Amino acid sequence: MVFSSLSFLLLFLPLLLALYFVGRGLKWRNAVLLLFSLLFYAWGEPKWILCMLGATIVNYAAAFGIDRAKSVRTKRLFLALGVIATLGALFWFKYASFFFTTVFSLFGAKSPVSEVRLPIGISFYTFQILTYAVDVYRGKVPVQKNFARLLLYVSCFPQLIAGPIVQYADIAAQLDDRTATMTDFSEGFGRFSVGLAKKVLLANLCGKTVELLLPEGVALSVAGAWLSGLMYTFQIYFDFSAYSDMAIGLGRVFGFTYRENFRYPYISDSVSEFWRRWHISLGSFFRDYVYIPLGGNRNGAWKTVRNLLIVWILTGLWHGASWNFVAWGLYYGLLILLERFVLARALPRIPKVIRILVTFFFAMTGWILFYHTSLSAGFGHLLALFGVGVQGTDAGVKEVLSKYTVLPLIAAVCSLPIVPAAKAWAEKRPARKTALNIAVPIFETALFVLSLAFLVGQSYNPFIYFRF
Repeated sequence: MVFSSLSFLLLFLPLLLALYFVGRGLKWRNAVLLLFSLLFYAWGEPKWILCMLGATIVNYAAAFGIDRAKSVRTKRLFLALGVIATLGALFWFKYASFFFTTVFSLFGAKSPVSEVRLPIGISFYTFQILTYAVDVYRGKVPVQKNFARLLLYVSCFPQLIAGPIVQYADIAAQLDDRTATMTDFSEGFGRFSVGLAKKVLLANLCGKTVELLLPEGVALSVAGAWLSGLMYTFQIYFDFSAYSDMAIGLGRVFGFTYRENFRYPYISDSVSEFWRRWHISLGSFFRDYVYIPLGGNRNGAWKTVRNLLIVWILTGLWHGASWNFVAWGLYYGLLILLERFVLARALPRIPKVIRILVTFFFAMTGWILFYHTSLSAGFGHLLALFGVGVQGTDAGVKEVLSKYTVLPLIAAVCSLPIVPAAKAWAEKRPARKTALNIAVPIFETALFVLSLAFLVGQSYNPFIYFRF
């Protein structure tokens, strides 16, 4: 089930809201939310609930062992058992086929492990449950004795399938005590409506242009290479940030406060800043649970380089078990190292608008590598940007520009922080603020209705990050 489906919007969500708010006690509301979260996850393939339940049980038990252990060594043992079992499941489902195929191919042999079906959302809930066990070990949070509440943290449907990655420490208190006011409901619904519109009215349309520009087996032209790269760059931003908007909005409706996951990344003036604005929850996870434990930048330049490369290789692999994702992770790791150790003094002297445009170009080329399923196709697309190996025609470009003439411009404008700027401008005077408070709910409701109307006739509706 996806948020941008009529079954979710017209059946699942209304029924959940009715049952959730009919009772006032937290015990009732947690139970309803847990039941519907499990139903949401089981909508496609119920068997994968067992995998999520297994990860939760293992880390529930590991955290209890950590809490009751008398020595540091025993605590470490329980933590290691929880981490190994959890990451072991992730490795088997996501990386076993890639690993064994790579190893056996070195000897000209066929891998004994065939492709394994990936449980939806496993990359997200695996990282979430690990933050719980690690933070109990660190003494950052108390052990959660109520298994149902821990399971609710792991399975809570707004952020279960595609993030944001919610660290347990950020939400522990809200599992035990929270309120959902009318303000929470109103603002949460508004945020959800904006996310739904970004998905249906922008991401899906950008996705259609990408399909037209990159048909399988058809050579690219220079214009096709640039326009397809540009439109995929907008598609993946609106697609993923839309899901985060909807997740954060739904969480607010139910009384949860999730961290922001995107902050207008395409206005970044460096690659490092881009990754402080893009998928913030993933970057925070790798910083807090990988980079800093490895030593961060505290032990000299060479170890800093090592730690950054480890983090970026893992970031690439987190997105998928293939060499294009490894190359994509290394690409960003090398760019960030270049900025930190070579260009640190030169960058501030370059006009900001130039830095923003260059950073956007680097992001677009990164997404081109990300899009293609093979390194050869990805590098071929990158070379086509500069006219190397070009054999295609501009037929797809002409079709896209005739059917979706203003879409690239609308996408570019909507990726800018115009709304925060307008709010800041309006709040300077009481009359403007009053008008804004009246206009915003009307606008958000109109977006919701318009999105529903578009969904009736749309067939293209997947979320890109569901496959991770």
